[in-house]
Amino acid sequence: MLKKKKRVILSIDGGGVRGLIPLRILESLESRLAHRGVNLPIHKHFDLMCGTSTGGLIIAGLTAPKPDGAKGEAAATIKELRDFYELEAREIFTHSLGKRLARAFINPFNLFDESYDARPLERLLKDRFGWTSIASALTRIVLTAYDIENRQAVFMTNGLEHDGSRPNDYYFWQAVRATTAAPSYFEPARMDNLTSGKQEALIDGGVFMNDPTISAYLEARKLGYAPKDIILVSLGTGQAQQQAYRYEDAIGWGALGWMQPSKGVPILSIFQDGQSQTASYQANELFSELNGVTYFRLNGLLDPGTEAFDNARPGNIIALNGVADRIIRDETVVLDEIADILRDNVPVNGPSIVNASLENAA
Repeated sequence: MLKKKKRVILSIDGGGVRGLIPLRILESLESRLAHRGVNLPIHKHFDLMCGTSTGGLIIAGLTAPKPDGAKGEAAATIKELRDFYELEAREIFTHSLGKRLARAFINPFNLFDESYDARPLERLLKDRFGWTSIASALTRIVLTAYDIENRQAVFMTNGLEHDGSRPNDYYFWQAVRATTAAPSYFEPARMDNLTSGKQEALIDGGVFMNDPTISAYLEARKLGYAPKDIILVSLGTGQAQQQAYRYEDAIGWGALGWMQPSKGVPILSIFQDGQSQTASYQANELFSELNGVTYFRLNGLLDPGTEAFDNARPGNIIALNGVADRIIRDETVVLDEIADILRDNVPVNGPSIVNASLENAA
């Protein structure tokens, strides 16, 4: 068998329902590959796939083995994930009447509201992923989260630790619940660490790494990928350049105002947007100096009023599709280049050979 000529890595930002944007870009790549005569599941094209928050949900859906499915079949197709964002997300980002009334009585001014009940999301994740674990992923992956009890960043992966040992393992559905547990939107996720047998309390990785590009690159280096062999495709969830927080409003917010979901949780939104912009800039500068790393970053400006992580209403879904359409239109040449790379990187005589030590690590 022939080894792949390059190591192709996918990284997807966090951003709630705005995950529809990178998903549409992947859909466009899938279509381009089909026109080139390549009809492989998307995970077959990437040696490593890394995601934060909604990006982690997408990565998990495309790489987790489907419970009771055929060998090598992923838990979700791109089409099924698109249906999730366009249809099912409304159920997750909706308050029940009983919960609204309870909140109005207990918390009439919405000062301490945790926006959404996580149970509908958890039911959906259990149905989709069953009890498969990250160790069984169909390619190498990294999902980010933050441990609030041990105060440390968590990189949930089936790769290798720095000392060559196996990483901690987690159930897929719990890993997705953790990486999407954005503070003030959802309660922290209670996780079962399958390796240590202990429980952990994790929140959204977007609090420290909304754009996980650098994490993806470092994971690739741990796996032994040479910089000259790395092609890194980074997909954003839209940049809110036109969304301003007015000074006159912000000076009166106080601690509670900065965290209020009714205001779009300004502090979290600014953290994540700022980190994504910074990480993209740093990655571009870093990879331009490294010998041979190929880096693609695809992102676009959001329309005013579309920044909210939780706006799954039909009108906003239409607007997000419009953002994706513009990116696909404006980046046609880049998308064709990536599709050509993915096509040319498909091994002639079957899948690439995986190093035996890495094979055993999963």
